[in-house]
Amino acid sequence: MSYITIHRGIAQLGKLDIFYRDTRNDAQPILCLHGRWGRGETWIDFMRHYGENYRVVAPDLRGHGLSSKPISKYTAEEMSKDMIDLLDYLHIDSVILAGHSMGGHIAGHLTATYPEYVKALAILDKSASGPEKQSELSLEELEIIDPVTEHWPLPFSSLTEAQETIRREMDSDLSYEYFMNSLVETADGYVMMFSTQAIAANIAFYSSWYSLLPDIKCPVLLVRAKGNSAVSDTDFEKMKTMISNCTAHEMSNPDHNVHLANKNEFYKYFDEFLEKAMSNNGI
Repeated sequence: MSYITIHRGIAQLGKLDIFYRDTRNDAQPILCLHGRWGRGETWIDFMRHYGENYRVVAPDLRGHGLSSKPISKYTAEEMSKDMIDLLDYLHIDSVILAGHSMGGHIAGHLTATYPEYVKALAILDKSASGPEKQSELSLEELEIIDPVTEHWPLPFSSLTEAQETIRREMDSDLSYEYFMNSLVETADGYVMMFSTQAIAANIAFYSSWYSLLPDIKCPVLLVRAKGNSAVSDTDFEKMKTMISNCTAHEMSNPDHNVHLANKNEFYKYFDEFLEKAMSNNGI
């Protein structure tokens, strides 16, 4: 793997700051969106793998990492508009878009709503199912609870305590690394870099997005982990049926982090997707 320089910056988008990583080369851009509780750091191996031939941008989404954490509903509408503002800030006209988990939902909404910005879309281990209607709660009525970290002894008094707790709570080494990427030391102890309000709101105001799928006309790659932990058989088949230009794969590994669990297998599928995307767009 070639040595790839990854630059970092903060896009000042009005009242919102978005921290991002960027290979900054003069090539076809790929925008990578992480999942809930995560950071753009989860895409570093991807950036190193594709950074020689593509410009890869991996932001921390609002409410996560080093980006702003405003009090809001953290809907796909809000978060996809953030990404459009980021692309405009970076003077990027269109991208190949990849989203993992929550990032897959945001990527799907962005593609359906702003199709001129997206040449191809990869949705990684994310189902379109959910409540039929978005919650009608007001932000004032929202209970600010993160179901994953609710009982963690935050702030952690030491790095060892943080490591032991996160290791105990996670079901795989990749999930452990995922949360450790969001751990930071402060004057009060070790805390998580995501906002509890952001997590609670994103969960509370989430709803089914099957209705968006027929509006997605660009080439689409669907990838799910082995089994049906995040994407059931029924959901997987329904998504494939509703997306007109879709290629779908199930990974041989059950880990939710499909882009990291078996990299050779994932990059094989993604290489084929990129070849199709570039051919479809005459590039």
